[in-house]
Amino acid sequence: MTISRSADGKAVVPSGADAVDAAVLRLLKAVGWQDVGQAGVALCTALLGKGQYRLVDSAAAAVLMGHHRSGRDGSSGEPSVLAPPIVLVQADSQVVRLLQPLGTPDSTTGLLDASVPTDSWSNADWQDAWSRCVHLLDAKLVSVWAADSLQRAVERLERAERLQRALFAIADQANADREMPEVMAALHRIVGSLMYAENFFIALYDPQERCIRFPYFVDVADTDLPDPSRSFTMQELYRSMTWHLITGGKALRGTPEALATQVEGAIQSMGPECVDWLGVPLLRGNQVVGGIVVQSYKEAERFSEQDQALLAYVAQHILTALERRRVHEELERRVEERTDALREANRVLQQQVLERQRGERLQAALFRIAELANTTDSLEEFYAAVHRVVGGLLNARNFYIALASDDRSELYFPYSVDEFDHQRKPRKFGRGLTEYVLNHGTALLADRPGIERLRASGDVLSFGAQSVCWLGVPLICEDKPVGVLAVQSYSDEYSYSPRDQELLTFVSYHIANALERKRSAESLKSAYAELEQRVAERTSELAAANRDLREQIAYRESIERQLKHETLHDSLTGLPNRTLFLERLELALERYRRDPQRLFAVLFLDLDRFKVINDSVGHLVGDDLLYEVGGRVARCLDQGDVAARLGGDEFAILLHDATTAEAASEFAARIIDALNAPIRLGPKEVFTSTSIGIALVSPRYAKAEELLRDADVAMYRAKAEGRHRFALFDERLHQEALRLLEIENDLRRAIGRGELEPYFQPIVRLSDRSLVGYEALVRWRHPERGVLLPGEFLGVAEENGSAEQIDWHMFERVCAIAPALTAQGGFISINLTARHFRQSDLDRELLAILDRNGVLPTRIRIEVTERALLENPAQVKQILVGLRRGGISVALDDFGTGYSSLSYLHQYPLQALKIDRSFVAELRPRDDASSSAVVRAIQALAGSLGMQVIAEGIETEAQQEALRALGCEFGQGFLFGRPQPAEYWLGQVTG
Repeated sequence: MTISRSADGKAVVPSGADAVDAAVLRLLKAVGWQDVGQAGVALCTALLGKGQYRLVDSAAAAVLMGHHRSGRDGSSGEPSVLAPPIVLVQADSQVVRLLQPLGTPDSTTGLLDASVPTDSWSNADWQDAWSRCVHLLDAKLVSVWAADSLQRAVERLERAERLQRALFAIADQANADREMPEVMAALHRIVGSLMYAENFFIALYDPQERCIRFPYFVDVADTDLPDPSRSFTMQELYRSMTWHLITGGKALRGTPEALATQVEGAIQSMGPECVDWLGVPLLRGNQVVGGIVVQSYKEAERFSEQDQALLAYVAQHILTALERRRVHEELERRVEERTDALREANRVLQQQVLERQRGERLQAALFRIAELANTTDSLEEFYAAVHRVVGGLLNARNFYIALASDDRSELYFPYSVDEFDHQRKPRKFGRGLTEYVLNHGTALLADRPGIERLRASGDVLSFGAQSVCWLGVPLICEDKPVGVLAVQSYSDEYSYSPRDQELLTFVSYHIANALERKRSAESLKSAYAELEQRVAERTSELAAANRDLREQIAYRESIERQLKHETLHDSLTGLPNRTLFLERLELALERYRRDPQRLFAVLFLDLDRFKVINDSVGHLVGDDLLYEVGGRVARCLDQGDVAARLGGDEFAILLHDATTAEAASEFAARIIDALNAPIRLGPKEVFTSTSIGIALVSPRYAKAEELLRDADVAMYRAKAEGRHRFALFDERLHQEALRLLEIENDLRRAIGRGELEPYFQPIVRLSDRSLVGYEALVRWRHPERGVLLPGEFLGVAEENGSAEQIDWHMFERVCAIAPALTAQGGFISINLTARHFRQSDLDRELLAILDRNGVLPTRIRIEVTERALLENPAQVKQILVGLRRGGISVALDDFGTGYSSLSYLHQYPLQALKIDRSFVAELRPRDDASSSAVVRAIQALAGSLGMQVIAEGIETEAQQEALRALGCEFGQGFLFGRPQPAEYWLGQVTG
């Protein structure tokens, strides 16, 4: 559900710092989700500027995150509590859509949905403002969520308090024993008279609830005594000594070390550590229902086996005493209740004749009181009628009803008739006779001397006129006094007796019940009236909400249809996207499985040189070109065929009627011709072409993605054959793809298994063939195919991104072998490709590897190509200078095959040039062919710059003789030795 939506571009909002302050203040004052949503949009508008913003709740956030999970920006950024935003770049406009989750990754409180200009998103200041805005909104949503949680907690607490009050009321009704602590103390003293029991506690276990209570606990060292009313779960006391005593069901005695040998598992220490400990279980039959424990903190006071036997014997008597105490108290209560009932019945029988008339009057009064609760129209009438009923039973010339407020802070008088105090006003709760009855919850009959005694003792203070006799009884509702019913006499001619007190007390119960029913009826009547008003208001609100809901449903259905179309179609060309194309392709594959005669083909198109066009004339023109290409492709389709834009400059076509390879090829040629025509985009005329791969359906295809993959493979074959053409996928391409996949998988495992190892080819002095160094070359010792040359796997490594990892692996292996291989002198050459020079700290990394392996820098030579020197001249020069300062020499490999420019030879710290094998292959003694001229020129150039010259690829004696005649001093090739493992050359040296 959307909480709020940003205003359109016509809205007028404050600007500058005042606008931001106002928006922040508004956000801080916002209460409720709706207000927070509107304030959040205002803050985004003020702080971030142009764009569209909306804030959605956690439910809608989950939907949006699910739709756009694959569009998350891969950049990591700084670590944050907030999850990174999902960045959606819209191809048809200069707009970036940002989906920023709010809250933690595990608990999302909402989501900020923003659509902003691309230039704003790429601006660092805007990024800082975005971060501030997101953290402000996140903090506000967390506070709103916390407020809601607090409100729910308060409601739960209120329910818990009500439940607790009910439990306390049940406990009071059950007349729970309040002398049990004294009983427990007496038991403690008894045990103390038999043995040392200064530290003593009783634990009672409830097997049903699996909890333990400590009704009695005395310990001179433990300051954190357990609450007698609290029940501890067995998990809370897990592995404590009490837990072991209850679960084991046998007596335990001894020091902490001795106790550890008597129980299974560890002992969890709780409370201070004692010197000696003795505990015996309380058993009801074979069931453990508790335990008694004594413990000592004194070395002089330890427990013996006799103490254990004594406590075990006494424990069962204590349990029996507790059980009997409980049963006896229950029996006494029932006997007392029965005795009171019998006494009252006996008294009634004895006075039946004398009290019959009074009973009849009382019965009539009670019926009348019960009737009044239903017949009177108001509480005032009810009070007056009660007064008349009471007056028929005793002297009630002076009569009043007092009620206490809920918090017992005020006393008010809803009804009062008095000879002297004609009006009783509400007063603060004080120490009057009325308050005395309320506080004690019992009736009070007092004459003038009795009132004076209460006043003298400070229990009461007189209010109003002085009475001769005063009788007040409490009005009990829900087991607590809520008011007082009082009568009084100002004349000695009439006073009240205990019988009047009993009568008025008995009547007061019925009056209290009738009063409670009457008040409940009044409250219910008021609640009904209020409910009817609220129902009417709510009905009106629901009708309005229903209208709004129908409008929202219609609007959302329209948005849903639009979103569904946008989800399945490319926004630039209007063609189906990859998702919809794969759905259609899957349907075509299902039809083919049901009917093998329904053949079809898949074409994969990729524009040639689109990146050059995009970089030269701009992305806007590139988008226009893609739009025009999509239109031309669509116009070539027949009914039922499907064309889709997969992304970038890649398109795909599903041909339903392509029953043969010739039909698919003809269609591909038509597409190539259609795109070969010039495309006019505004003032510019652009030419483009396409390479097409074709895959025909066959029984071996199980998924639509496999057809699209094979068409893609065929497209790459078309590009490799010169572009602007099409290629059919066949079994040969399939086998090649499988072979490359197998090599790729084996190569990834080979790095971890150490199957890649360096081979070394010797570099010699041509005059006497003495060894001056080696060149390290990578070889793959494949477990099944044997030793593989670089040409068989380095291309795959370049494709899957593992080439650089292989190079660093080789550097480490070469440096580990170098000390032994160069012990007699010489150097080892290591090849560095252009990709390594993109790492600015390459020189420091190489020197660190040499240092770890104890290799002298003078023993290592780096070989680089001319291409590597030209990619980033400044950085390459800096790295080479760093290597040279560290003692590593640098040689230029394959010299003569590249630019061979003299401008960079003197700029870089080069010590040697290596003549490419293509010039050496054609050399003959006393032959002045072009190769000899080139070698002679290279030799002269190197001599003038003070560089060594090394000729590569020497395979014959004639080539060696020709090089010596031209003045070349060093060389390498199969004539002097093929690349071999280090062990081979070490064996040659030792042999």
